[in-house]
Amino acid sequence: MHSSWGSNLESLPNSPSSSDSSFDEDEVNRRITPHWPSHRQTLRLRGFRLDTVRDVKEFYKCQSESHTSHDPGLGYLTAFESLDDDALCPDAGLRDNLFRGTRIRDGARVMIKAVHLYSREYDVIRLLSTSPLRDDPMNHTIPVLDLIEVVDDDIVFIVMEEWSSQLITDTPCCLRLFLAALRQCIEHAVFMHQRHIAHLDISLRNLLTDYKGHYAYIDFELSRRYTGMMNPSIFGYRGTEIPPECERGEATDPYKVDVWALAVLILRACKFTGYYLPELMQLVKPMLHEAPQHRPSVLHVLQAFDKMVSTLAENRLRLTCPNAH
Repeated sequence: MHSSWGSNLESLPNSPSSSDSSFDEDEVNRRITPHWPSHRQTLRLRGFRLDTVRDVKEFYKCQSESHTSHDPGLGYLTAFESLDDDALCPDAGLRDNLFRGTRIRDGARVMIKAVHLYSREYDVIRLLSTSPLRDDPMNHTIPVLDLIEVVDDDIVFIVMEEWSSQLITDTPCCLRLFLAALRQCIEHAVFMHQRHIAHLDISLRNLLTDYKGHYAYIDFELSRRYTGMMNPSIFGYRGTEIPPECERGEATDPYKVDVWALAVLILRACKFTGYYLPELMQLVKPMLHEAPQHRPSVLHVLQAFDKMVSTLAENRLRLTCPNAH
């Protein structure tokens, strides 16, 4: 796992479980919209600064200086001309529970997400982001720098490294690196399932990269822990990639929902990059079985994937990405 963890994570007190009967399950797991200015100082005291109008002006100034005069940054600069430079400036392209910022001590870019203190998402992220799980090489969650609890408001701010959603960079990618990225996706699903966690929203849009060969899952809003449950089931699933049994309104095995979604992720990644690997298509086929009980476990998928890759000739692994720029 790519690690860049804050020391504050180790000393956090135990949070109440989202399964506590005194809390409304729907309410605590609903996406929240914090009043960001009210928490600005709290975040600053923990070493993080939210983006301001000045930051955005500087960003677009650099963009316009490094590109042509037609760069859209010039328009933004004009639009911000009359605004207070110190005012917070949310990214209009992000959900209201997300805010961009920087770590004060070194200027590293961060993404801050606000979730309910008793949400399933916080329960899962906190588990995956503290020792010993955070140090497990199979754990491919995005590095969390801090978890800041505001108990009076029932809010937690999850401070993460800022990674990119761009699956393929400007540098040409070869098949070996593409398969390495897919393996991280499969391996993390195995890691979660072995700890009785179903992600329940595996998709390309929830996959980020640091441009250094590391890939990570994000967005655990729908994730659930099934500790102590032998045969868990889920009803009314509403994730990005919906398997046929959920389309029919049936209850299903949450782990097999992840298997289906992982197969779709692989297919979409192949389409996006331009790779077509017959061996990979054969691997995916049983993962898309109409009947969830006949889909393999993600552990079996990982084992089959490793076996498949071991049979590929070196000249095939060196093939460059057809859709690389």
